[in-house]
Amino acid sequence: MAETSSFDLLPDEQRLARFMERIETGEKIEADDWMPEDYRMTLIKLISMHGISEIMGALPEKEWVPKAPSLKRKLAIMAKVQDEMGHGQLLLRVAEDLMEPLLKSREHIIQDLLSGKLKFHNVFHMEAKTWGDAGLIGWLVDGAAIITQTNMLNASYGPYARALKRICAEEVFHAQHGEAIIMALAEGTGKQKAMIQDSIDRWWDALLMFFGPGDASTTGTSKQDITMKYKIRTKTNEELRQDFFSKYIPRVLSLGLKLPDETMHFDKTEGLWKYRQPDWSQFKQIIKNNGPKSRERLRLREISYTSNKWVLEALSVRV
Repeated sequence: MAETSSFDLLPDEQRLARFMERIETGEKIEADDWMPEDYRMTLIKLISMHGISEIMGALPEKEWVPKAPSLKRKLAIMAKVQDEMGHGQLLLRVAEDLMEPLLKSREHIIQDLLSGKLKFHNVFHMEAKTWGDAGLIGWLVDGAAIITQTNMLNASYGPYARALKRICAEEVFHAQHGEAIIMALAEGTGKQKAMIQDSIDRWWDALLMFFGPGDASTTGTSKQDITMKYKIRTKTNEELRQDFFSKYIPRVLSLGLKLPDETMHFDKTEGLWKYRQPDWSQFKQIIKNNGPKSRERLRLREISYTSNKWVLEALSVRV
């Protein structure tokens, strides 16, 4: 029988106070530590969504493995797909540890995905029509992911923070891979450069939506406060979006490309990028699995899960 500690005998209010003291002093919370229920549930939702997004995010690029323009490009994008799948597996294992006290497993995560309860990033509902799209995913989508994930490298939950260190290191190579594709196209023919511009025009709103709504006044709801309260991250959605603008807008413009927003400019007085808001009602529809490729990609995930379920069942049999 497990020994009861003096901490376990404390009222919930005192345990919460001590928990917050640990977070405030920078101490990491581990999987078997006591944690408030809303902290656990927030982490499960965040990490499950992140893990599933890594897996679903590999699907648009997977489509380009046989269509990439050279053997070198095929091998590079195939390696990237393998990395993304590995990130997903790593993150789902972190989520499973948090779910264990709730008697839930990875199977529940997959079922939540297929039922629509668990969301994945809006950008991975998009169609990758051209090789320019494949480059843009690596350059700007992975660039946005790096900005989001590095913001959580010092997350209060230790297992997630440690997983992110490995993931972010590999994502840097993914962004460089995407940038190499974009640079090759930008230095190519007029048709190739036009391909990049077309990709930016079609993906721009999705990139803005990647970081989530700015505040309650934009969409009527805000879920970012609790992640900041518990020091899972340190910046708001809008601060992260502004970081993305500052890093990538100069790079886009330096290639002679245009932003599909004639209102966009840097306001020196406020020190902020001013831009046209995307259609957040469309964002809500996309994450409800009503995006351009939502149903097709979920169907692929379902087929993979169903056809390989025998492996899980075989591994669960005790001899």
